[in-house]
Amino acid sequence: MKYKLNIIFKSSFDKANRTSIYSYRGPGLDKGLQMLYDIKSKFGFRLLTDIHEPYQALPVGEVVDIIQIPAFLCRQTDLLVAAAHTGKIINIKKAQFLSGDDMQYPVQKVRESGNDRIWLTERGNVYGYNNLAVDFRNITDMKKYVDTVIMDCTHSVQRPGAIGGKTGGNREFVPLMALAAKAFGADGYFFEVHPEPDFAKSDGPNMLYLRDLETVASSLL
Repeated sequence: MKYKLNIIFKSSFDKANRTSIYSYRGPGLDKGLQMLYDIKSKFGFRLLTDIHEPYQALPVGEVVDIIQIPAFLCRQTDLLVAAAHTGKIINIKKAQFLSGDDMQYPVQKVRESGNDRIWLTERGNVYGYNNLAVDFRNITDMKKYVDTVIMDCTHSVQRPGAIGGKTGGNREFVPLMALAAKAFGADGYFFEVHPEPDFAKSDGPNMLYLRDLETVASSLL
């Protein structure tokens, strides 16, 4: 490997929180977990995926290394408890309507359920209509409650619902989001990448081109 990086592969078996009912959601639980397992077997990556309902926690925990709680669902007690009971690392994304300090309560729900393996992820806050803003102080605030805080560099440049039932975005700001997060002490970075983002089935406008990932990653080292 050219760089000494701890790479974790993330993909979703179901994008259950799409803007429109007509948006593509994914292959589903069974097929999606098989695809993730195949990726782990072939490339040796650790895996992360998100769950949206408590019943998904157990089968997902048998395949992936890290279970992610989506931002919109980070206060769902039953979801957090079910995820905690798998014993896996639980990555809780900060909701667009919460502060960094508010995240102590989702953390508490997981800890009180017997799991202290918790990460938090910053992904911006709702700012007016169809826009997000990132308050990087949230990274520092969340580090009071967990040891690992991740910056979601691509979701944070989304423009939710900005292009007629689909999410827009400004991918040109992704490298700057990463560098600013580094200055505030982020422990890791999440990037959505695609060879041709304009043809991606989800979140294309805020994705990095795959060809640009190395440049962005090397700037953080």
